[in-house]
Amino acid sequence: MRVSVFGATGSIGESTFDLLSRRSDIRVVALTGGRNVARLAEQARALRAELAVSAHDDCYLALKEALAGTGTEVGAGTDALIEAAARPADWVMSAIVGAAGLEPGFRALAQGATLALANKESLVTAGPLLMAEAARHRARILPVDSEHSAVFQALVGEDIATVERVIITASGGPFRNWDSDALEQVTLAQAQTHPNWSMGQRITIDSASMFNKALELIETREYFGLYPDQIDTIVHPQSIIHALVGFRDGAMMAHMGAPDMRHAIGYALNWPERAELPVQRLDLAALARLDFEAPDPARFPALRLARQVMELRGHSGAAFNAAKEVALDAFIAGQIGFMDMARLVERTIDRLLPDSGLTAPVEALESVVHMDQMARQIAIRQIAAINRRAG
Repeated sequence: MRVSVFGATGSIGESTFDLLSRRSDIRVVALTGGRNVARLAEQARALRAELAVSAHDDCYLALKEALAGTGTEVGAGTDALIEAAARPADWVMSAIVGAAGLEPGFRALAQGATLALANKESLVTAGPLLMAEAARHRARILPVDSEHSAVFQALVGEDIATVERVIITASGGPFRNWDSDALEQVTLAQAQTHPNWSMGQRITIDSASMFNKALELIETREYFGLYPDQIDTIVHPQSIIHALVGFRDGAMMAHMGAPDMRHAIGYALNWPERAELPVQRLDLAALARLDFEAPDPARFPALRLARQVMELRGHSGAAFNAAKEVALDAFIAGQIGFMDMARLVERTIDRLLPDSGLTAPVEALESVVHMDQMARQIAIRQIAAINRRAG
């Protein structure tokens, strides 16, 4: 099986690397990463990748030097990334974080590949286009978020028309019990530490603010074609149940497993079969209890904003994601506070609502990119406005 991994050096990419390194029937076409050139080269050597690409042009010479004598081709920059995605592969892991993962995913689908989708932003910003592209090329999209993989697995053999509701779980992050005043004072160091999952900095902060869960709510609507009132989330601190599917006869299917992304990645890699995976088996007696509580949209407004986007549809997902990425960058840079991230996103959407085409149907990738750029410009201006008010 020919395999490519986009975002190989991130947390999802590392888990994918672990599973691929245990297989002898895999031919690795391409690996891509960011600035961690040493790790990308190490992975390429271990998997004998045909091509290794850094997303950053200035990393080319370092990557070329690190892979000298291996026979692995080297590339760098956006064009090289797109070219890598256009190379024929049977299975492609899309794990680039952010809107940057959108075009490589489309290119992979155009080859008829199975796209293992960990890049939430692809469905959030261009869900209808992505699903149509898969259908056009008879390609398949398999969800790799633990929550969406759980829903997908619970629906095997079921008719989607019999689904009454889908509930995706949230750990609640490190600030689950913090009050509003305390949340205003959250530091970067506090926000980038997760109690259950080992993830990269950006996704960990998104989890702490529940923007990650907001993206997943929108993603659920786009992938499974459900209505907003069929989709909900619940805080489950142990992260053992990843999602629940409720049916019209009152039955509920819950997918359980240790918090390890190799569950969902391995399921997508081996689908439609199940293969043995090197993951922890649950000891229910030792676990003893599972806790649940309703999330508080007042303390975590990202959830409320996600519901607005699910109702608006159109290009609102692209605007939401673009503003969220700008807000996250600003928080990491110390330009705005933790709770200012949601304020920035909300103000951006409000300013786009009147006559910007925010709710127009998504019919071309170019319009998604245009909305992304427009939202980023507005969001950047909002940073200064937030700082003026704070001052």
